[in-house]
Amino acid sequence: MTTAPIADSGIPPMPERNPKALRAAIAENAPALLPDFDAHWQRAIADTFDLAPVPAFLARWWGEYAIARDPLLEAKVRRLEDEAAQAADIDRARALLEEAGHLRREARQVEPGQ
Repeated sequence: MTTAPIADSGIPPMPERNPKALRAAIAENAPALLPDFDAHWQRAIADTFDLAPVPAFLARWWGEYAIARDPLLEAKVRRLEDEAAQAADIDRARALLEEAGHLRREARQVEPGQ
């Protein structure tokens, strides 16, 4: 699946919202995520022969890919999480994690093609 970057930003658009298209996009644009994606799919869906977890699986990996496809966003989320892990002040750590969580929730809301 070849995707053109959005408005020359270098960020590939989100694929169709289904596991096959998402996996192809991950393979092409964020291959470091692929082993975890495949292992999670095997464990949560394939080995159980149960499609009920597919929406939760897709939501999680949709957000992971939405972040990974944008190097600046990925760096910001990682920095916030790393700073929170190093913070001596619990309120500072909480604020950093809340900001990272907000970015992760926003990423899960990105629509196909965006």
